[in-house]
Amino acid sequence: MLRMPKGVTWIVVLALGGAVGAGAVLLRSESGSRLSYAAESAPAIVAPAPLAQASDLSAAFRQVAKAVRPSVVSISSVQRPRPSLPRDPRRYRQEMPDGFRDFFGDDFFNRFFEFRMPEDGREREGLGSGVVVHADGYIMTNNHVVRGADEVSVTLFDKRTLPAKIVGTDAKSDLAVLKIDASGLKAAPFGDSDAVDVGEWVLAIGSPFGLDQTVTAGIISAKGRHMRITDYDDLIQTDAAINPGNSGGPLVNLRGQVIGINTAIASRTGGYMGVGFAIPANMATSVKDSIVKHGRVQRGKLGALIQNLGEDLARSFGYNSTEGVLIGDVLPGSPAAKSGLKAGDIVTQYNGRPMKDADQLRNAVAATAPNTPVELFIFRDGKQQKLSIVVAELEDEPALAGRTGAGGEQSANLGMTVETLTPELARELGYDRGEQGVVVTDVAPGSASARGGIRPRDLIVDVNGKPVRGVKDFRDAMDKSDVARGLRLQLKREGNRLFVFLKSAR
Repeated sequence: MLRMPKGVTWIVVLALGGAVGAGAVLLRSESGSRLSYAAESAPAIVAPAPLAQASDLSAAFRQVAKAVRPSVVSISSVQRPRPSLPRDPRRYRQEMPDGFRDFFGDDFFNRFFEFRMPEDGREREGLGSGVVVHADGYIMTNNHVVRGADEVSVTLFDKRTLPAKIVGTDAKSDLAVLKIDASGLKAAPFGDSDAVDVGEWVLAIGSPFGLDQTVTAGIISAKGRHMRITDYDDLIQTDAAINPGNSGGPLVNLRGQVIGINTAIASRTGGYMGVGFAIPANMATSVKDSIVKHGRVQRGKLGALIQNLGEDLARSFGYNSTEGVLIGDVLPGSPAAKSGLKAGDIVTQYNGRPMKDADQLRNAVAATAPNTPVELFIFRDGKQQKLSIVVAELEDEPALAGRTGAGGEQSANLGMTVETLTPELARELGYDRGEQGVVVTDVAPGSASARGGIRPRDLIVDVNGKPVRGVKDFRDAMDKSDVARGLRLQLKREGNRLFVFLKSAR
């Protein structure tokens, strides 16, 4: 032990030697004279085996980032001012469940598409992320990144910036597909999001705060989150750092596969707080394929009202679990009715997949292409039974009139979006109960619809003399019309009926 003379203050200086595990302590007096020097060997802080494992993990991160970053793009959008339609809460819900409000605060759900909001009456600019899904220029991103945009541009990994066309959007899953005039791009491979496990390492890649090609790491912290951010959500939760601007970028596993599209964060501040959500890759792939093939999303339906099971309710049916989906009612003439499904049946499997709750079944049916035969396993009268059912098309979906379809044909450039008038929307917009038609929710500046005088909130009740009761009627009428020659619409606006003639510009 070193004895220090009275009245002398000593300064201890730590020095790291050049050799691993070596250390030394140098004692000097305030005058700078050396008093004593002692050196001793210290054991390695990290044993070789764990250090090798950490190095392997770091190498995996580097390899995945190197492989996937060329497929990740930055997306910029411009939206010009226009009359707006009040938000339909069925489509643009961002409320949180009551049980989460006290814990997270009122700003629990923050979209992290980065908007720069100028003064009123000026253009609005936005920045998000996306991922290349086909080498010939198809890109997937979030719907909220491009919703209402008049101009969209994409910056690639090689720094090229190209204009992008919106092939199709889907507000109900918050997904969109863009197309740029490019070839030979590197498409990111998609993995099976159903196979991911909680605790699995993932990387998030995107453009947070405009910092393109940013890579962050974390784990999958939960699966199957139904947060009511969109109509169809079955979200993957992650603690990989994601921030404003990451929206639409990929969540990637250590095999270099996209297992999710980043879409929202839970935050008190709007920034990273360790809880982010991604749309599962399986759902994203289904939506993307439908948009690329049809220019819109085709969803399946059974025609049954479904609900979750509680312990007491399950026990009343002689069912000893709360995992499953109870059929509350079956609509006459629906696929469910034709298959023999009955109220009181408990669906335990859908096409080979166990069903835990109503949200899972609803999402599974929606992701099934119309006219596809599927098998249901149900619990009825104390035993399991198997039913075959052919899924029909869910018809009450918003329609875009004026997007470019992916089959190679240019659709009529009418430039408006419509959706079926529901009782809730009729009440919000001041239309009479029982009124039927499609409401115009968006009109692109300079489009045929804008030139013809179509406005948001207009109710289209007739196309070329044929009544329109909903989106399906509107879509059928559009398909049968020669819009290059023109078509006549009858509208209701502020309680008055008027006619509008539209002609597409090709």
